[in-house]
Amino acid sequence: MTDILKPRDAKEVEDAVKWALGNDKALELIGQGTKRVLGRPSQTDITLDLSGLSGVTLYEPAELVLSAKAGTPLAEIEALLDKNNQQLDFEPMDYGPLLGNEAGQGTIGGAIATNLSGPRRLKAGAARDHFLGVTAVTGRGETIKSGGRVVKNVTGYDMCKVLAGSWGTLAAMTDITIKVLPKPETEATVVFEGLDDERACAAMAAAIGSSCDVSAAAHLPDHVASYFDGLPSPEAATVLRLEGVAPSVAHRKESLAALMKPFGPVALLSEAHSKALWRSVRQVRPFAVSQERPLWRISTAPGKGFEVAAAITPAAQMFYDWGGGLIWVAMPFADEPDAGSIRRAVAALGGHATLVRAPAAIRASVAVFEPQGAGLAALSKRVKDGFDPKGVLNPGRMWAGV
Repeated sequence: MTDILKPRDAKEVEDAVKWALGNDKALELIGQGTKRVLGRPSQTDITLDLSGLSGVTLYEPAELVLSAKAGTPLAEIEALLDKNNQQLDFEPMDYGPLLGNEAGQGTIGGAIATNLSGPRRLKAGAARDHFLGVTAVTGRGETIKSGGRVVKNVTGYDMCKVLAGSWGTLAAMTDITIKVLPKPETEATVVFEGLDDERACAAMAAAIGSSCDVSAAAHLPDHVASYFDGLPSPEAATVLRLEGVAPSVAHRKESLAALMKPFGPVALLSEAHSKALWRSVRQVRPFAVSQERPLWRISTAPGKGFEVAAAITPAAQMFYDWGGGLIWVAMPFADEPDAGSIRRAVAALGGHATLVRAPAAIRASVAVFEPQGAGLAALSKRVKDGFDPKGVLNPGRMWAGV
C-alpha cells in the first residue's frame, strides 16, 4: 500500500475509507493541499488525495445552482461563473499564498470543509450559507446524501451545516452543490484616512447600520496600509464598499459620504481601484507578502474589535475586516505566537481565535483552534463518534481526541 491514495470516483473514496477501517489506519484528507499546514499537525498513516475528483457536474445559470466534484479547483468554478456574469457570493479567500503555496490552487471541497468567506461575509455570510447539497463518505465507510439543488429543501438533519467547517474530520465530501448569484454591475469604495482603531470601528458600525447597504467594511492601520492595492496614500484607511447597479451605487455613495462627515474627509475609489483593494483585503496581502511572523485570525463582536486588539502586544501587526469583527494579527517573533495574550483577550471580550500560521512544533504544543468548554467538547466528541467512531478521518486536526 502506498502512502497516498488517490481515488478517481466516489466509489473508490468509499473503498479507501473501508480499507482504512479494516486495517486500523487513519486518513489525512486533502484536495490540493493548500491548507494542509493549517490546524494541528497530522496524526495519520495514509493521505487520501481527493484532487482526482474534479469537474463541474451540473450548472444551471438561470436556476443559480452549481454542482461540482469536491476536488474541483475554485479557480475553474469562478472562471465558469464569470462567463455567465455570476459569482460565489461568499467571496472565498485563498489561503495558498498566506501559507507559502501558489495562488489559485484551492478546491470547492476545501472551501466548504473550512467554511471560507471573504470581506462580503457581513452581508452574504460564509460558505455554509450557500451550501445546498452534498454526497460524502463518513468515517463508517457509508455514503450519505443530504440537501439538493434548491434552497428550501431540508428535511430532518441538515448535514450540510454540520460538514461545513468540520475540516474533514467527519466525512470525505465527494460532490457538492452550491448556490451562485449574479455579479454586481459595479462597485465603489468610500475611504476615510487617519482614523485610530476605536474611531474606525465606530465609523464602520455607523456605515453598516445605515441604509446604504455596505457590502464590506475594513480598517487598515498605517503600519500595513501600504501593502493594500488601490489606496490613495499609505495613511491608515477605513474603507467601505458599495456594490450593485450603477445608479444605486452612485446614490448610495453620495448618501454614505454625507452621513459619515463627522468622521472626516472622504475619498472615493473608482471601480478598478476598489476591486484591487478588496482583492488585497480578501487575500490578507500584508501577511502573505511577509510570512515570518505567526499569524492569528480572531473573530469577535465588531464593536469589540479594537478592544481585543488593544489587549494584545502593541508590537503585533494587524488589520480589521468584517466591520471590525475579524482581526488578522501577526505576532512579533517568528518562534513565539504568544497564545496566552491572544486567549486572554478573547476570553475577556468574547470571540474565538485560530492560529493560522506557525511551525509544526508550535502547532503541536498550543491550541490551534479556540479551546472548547466541557459541554461543547462533549458535544463535538459525540458528533465525531456519530460520523467517525474509530477516528479514521483527520483525527486530531482540530482538537486532540476529536
